[in-house]
Amino acid sequence: MQCEDLTQQLPPHVSPRASIAMATCAQGCAPAVRFCQRVNRLKTLDEDVMATSLKRCLSTMDLALLGVGGMVGSGLYVLTGTVAKDTAGPAVVLSFLVAGVASLMAALCYAEFGARVPKTGSAYMFTYVSMGEIWAFLIGWNVILEYMIGGAAVARAWSGYLDSIFNHTIQNFTETYIMRWDVPFIAHYPDLLAAGILLVATIFISFGVRVSSWLNHIFSAVSICVILFILVFGFMLADPTNWSQKEGGFAPFGVSGVMAGTATCFYAFVGFDVIAASSEEARNPQKAVPIATAIALALAASAYILVSTVLTLMVPWHTLDPNSALSDAFYRRGYSWAGFIVAIGSICAMNTVLLSNLFSLPRIVYAMAEDGLFFSIFSRVNPVTKVPVIAILVFGCLMALLALIFDLEALVQFLSIGTLLAYTFVAASIIVLRFKPEKIGSKPPSCDTEPHAEPECQDSGEFKEYESFSDKLQLVEMQKKSREQRAVGQLKACWEPYLGSLLGDCEPGEVAAFSVLALMVSGVSLCAVLVFGDSALQLPVWSFSLLVVIFSLAFVLSLGLIWVHEQQTSTKTFQVPLVPFIPGASILLNVFLMLKLSPLTWVRFTIWLAAGLLVYFGYGMWHSKEGLRGQPPQDIAARYVVLPSGSLVETLQAVQPDAQSHTQDQGRTDDPPPHMPSSEDHGTNE
Repeated sequence: MQCEDLTQQLPPHVSPRASIAMATCAQGCAPAVRFCQRVNRLKTLDEDVMATSLKRCLSTMDLALLGVGGMVGSGLYVLTGTVAKDTAGPAVVLSFLVAGVASLMAALCYAEFGARVPKTGSAYMFTYVSMGEIWAFLIGWNVILEYMIGGAAVARAWSGYLDSIFNHTIQNFTETYIMRWDVPFIAHYPDLLAAGILLVATIFISFGVRVSSWLNHIFSAVSICVILFILVFGFMLADPTNWSQKEGGFAPFGVSGVMAGTATCFYAFVGFDVIAASSEEARNPQKAVPIATAIALALAASAYILVSTVLTLMVPWHTLDPNSALSDAFYRRGYSWAGFIVAIGSICAMNTVLLSNLFSLPRIVYAMAEDGLFFSIFSRVNPVTKVPVIAILVFGCLMALLALIFDLEALVQFLSIGTLLAYTFVAASIIVLRFKPEKIGSKPPSCDTEPHAEPECQDSGEFKEYESFSDKLQLVEMQKKSREQRAVGQLKACWEPYLGSLLGDCEPGEVAAFSVLALMVSGVSLCAVLVFGDSALQLPVWSFSLLVVIFSLAFVLSLGLIWVHEQQTSTKTFQVPLVPFIPGASILLNVFLMLKLSPLTWVRFTIWLAAGLLVYFGYGMWHSKEGLRGQPPQDIAARYVVLPSGSLVETLQAVQPDAQSHTQDQGRTDDPPPHMPSSEDHGTNE
């Protein structure tokens, strides 16, 4: 019957055999289409986006200090000296400046989403509402691993730094009296101190968001005081000759050294996403999230730039100790006691990063479990503390296990790829949502029905008659503006004469969606040529240049096609300026940095991705609340539905509104089947 219906809908010049083949092809493709629709379904947000089972108690300052704590960590005390000595020299100041601007592009995207969708989950949630379910799950799955490894690596660094102050007494005691093993890819001894600090921090985090916030305030305050001490005392010891040509000049490695340092310094600003992840616990996320993001990024960038300036002015850049640059600089200037203050600041800074990771990780797990994509036990919120205690304890213990077994080098090698991938998808999601038309409700525009006011619209939908000539001119202007105003996702009126014949027939938002896909493909291709063209591919100069020009033009053309369409404009929440150019530049930068990572990192990333797909197809896809919401109601288990006439009808379609109404319209009653008692036996007919 379905084939006959399809053949009737086809043009008359199509042969019956061809029509049957087309119908068969359509039936064969239907499962694949349903599967793609299933894994790409979008999350439907509740009308009240502020409703939550968590506790909204964080202020703008709380969020800002969480962001500062996530960004200003051990990198301030280690990364500055490493980049200055090995990569950029005193021009590390410019490297941090450029890296801060590059991070600002990603931070703006997070700020818009955090204000627009004030739900926990950060990049996972933002991808779910714009790109699709499977992409959101993979982003969340990778961010989970990123936070686990990041927290374990910071705990290892914290333990190693404290152990170095006591001349490695803790390591020697552990190897001598407890355990030592020589196994590839794991540490030589169990780091009990790192695992212990993670377990203690996990317990504090489980007490509630207020306890976590105040603990972060304490460590952040101590860290800021130490940074101020370094700046004031360091500028007093500054020697401008350390930037002179005698010591190699300001930029001894040139522009290439500055850009290479930028790629490394960019990772120092990773951590601002904790602000967006905490938006569901903010009092006023629409205002607090963008302001806190700006404050946190400004403070972190200022700290990195000023500390690197002081460091390279105190001692010559080529004599720095990469492992403890600041402490060694004060020691060489004759102030060894200042090294203890620097050590205290470093430990407090690492504590804030540790709390940031432990704070964000359970909330992403909670968001995925709340949506049904992860095990539902992790979505349980403690009624007293208003935090997902089970998720905090389980993943805090897993993080402690990683820190106990693996060494710092093995952990750090896996960092950054998940974060960069999340940045890329969030930037793409901004473009998709900005040019995606909103669902228009069925409610017609209301008229002014006050008795004393003259109506501005009538039942026919036309404007009233105006008697004065000026009123008629106003009517003409209003009609002209209404004709020029386009819906979101449609081609702008000024580009209609040039591109109307080519793009005018497309659905609103369709061209922008395809252009985002082309933007991603051309960006990946361009970065691949730039990264591997000379080394791995060994392309000739002419082919290298040709490919760069082709992919660059494709990237710019994709941006242009997106820009010529109308986008959403909202004054209620913060919006990223210069869309799609700022998100497009962020995508290009993130893809470039991902391709610069080591091949071993990509292998581990692929293995973790495969494990995530097993979890999604084995559990998440079948328990997704969006999938259950789209299914027909299953609460009627019986085959027999009682009709108003009092008899029973045997049908499975009766529980669905369309089939039920169709059956009722027919008004027919069927006899009950032989193996079931009649309706009179049940007393349904009077």
